[in-house]
Amino acid sequence: MITVVGMGAGAPPGADVAAGAELVVGGRRHLDAVRLPEGAERVVLGALAPALDTVAEYVSEGRPVTVLASGDPGFFGIVRVLAERFGAQRLDVRPGVSSVAAAFARVGLPWDDAVVASAHGRDLRTAVNLCRAHPKVAVLTGPGAGPAELGAALRTDARVLVVASALGSGEERVERVTPAEAAGRDWGAAVSVVLCLDEAQALGPVRSVAGPRAGAAGWALEESAFAHRDSMITKFEVRALALARLGPRPGDLVWDVGAGSGSVAVECARLGAAVTAVEKTPDGVERVRANAAAHGVDVRVVQGAAPAALSRLDDPDAVFVGGGGRELPAIVAACARRARRSVVVAMAALDRVPAAREALVDAGLECDGVLLQSSRLAPLPGDVTRLAATNPVFLLWGVRPHSRTEGVSP
Repeated sequence: MITVVGMGAGAPPGADVAAGAELVVGGRRHLDAVRLPEGAERVVLGALAPALDTVAEYVSEGRPVTVLASGDPGFFGIVRVLAERFGAQRLDVRPGVSSVAAAFARVGLPWDDAVVASAHGRDLRTAVNLCRAHPKVAVLTGPGAGPAELGAALRTDARVLVVASALGSGEERVERVTPAEAAGRDWGAAVSVVLCLDEAQALGPVRSVAGPRAGAAGWALEESAFAHRDSMITKFEVRALALARLGPRPGDLVWDVGAGSGSVAVECARLGAAVTAVEKTPDGVERVRANAAAHGVDVRVVQGAAPAALSRLDDPDAVFVGGGGRELPAIVAACARRARRSVVVAMAALDRVPAAREALVDAGLECDGVLLQSSRLAPLPGDVTRLAATNPVFLLWGVRPHSRTEGVSP
């Protein structure tokens, strides 16, 4: 058996946790904290591959091994790689308190409704988008993706960062800073847990972290669920297919360009994505904000006309274009160049379809589309029903071949 012992973040295990082991593997500070059995080999965990090869030698000979790890080794820890290499049946895992649980404990907050993301060896943008979309996020940091880099990416967001470093050690630090303050500091080489909090909501009701929020079931909501002007809103039939092609999920960034009422933006945010809505009119901006607030989601609203207003935004995973007029081809081209995965365009005017399709194809996206013509049941006098046609809408979508997705663990 390989005994995997979690240490560090909570109460430390006894000094004899490695009793009976002939090989003890772990970080230097963990090895220094335990009593090694007489004659046991000690391997300081640096590069993972050589340590695993040494473990393999002992396992092949049936000799007992103990691996020391931080906190809960099954939570973004070494249990995954050990199970993949040696089989889960060989592991005797004895978890400690995870660094995330310890960090929330230090600030006295529950974390059953928190989202957890790792930026250790992963793309930081996934964690950034989660921090923008959710009120309570824990980020496990790594080299090049630490508190300073996270703070720089969130500098304009209304969030508070709690940086918890070296938890469970004599050098433990827990500091509350703004994103701008985090960006301007040198945090050293210590691996940290950063809690990103919207403090106004951090102690609110428990929220689902990966599905529709604010108590409303499902998606493709009725138009009556949104404030809008003169029926200028993406109808729910169109919105349903647009959402299916956008595929918004936690860790994504979605643009809603020409947002109008912001119905698509709100629906993407309800499904867990970070969303930026671009709207040129002041009353439209306020309408999007009001709809987002009514549905309990965080939508960043940028006032400006596309495509110029897009230049200062972070690159999106997916884009919905619901307006644009004569500028539509230029807007679609700008969005298609920067979207990592997909662009969806809704148009009422037949004349604009060829140019929009050409812009998607020229940007290297695989293009498809459909004309949506729906008729809704409508009552007539005499307790009978007719079909009431809605305006036909062209929906085009372009998908980037072999688009890359980032993993996230709520």
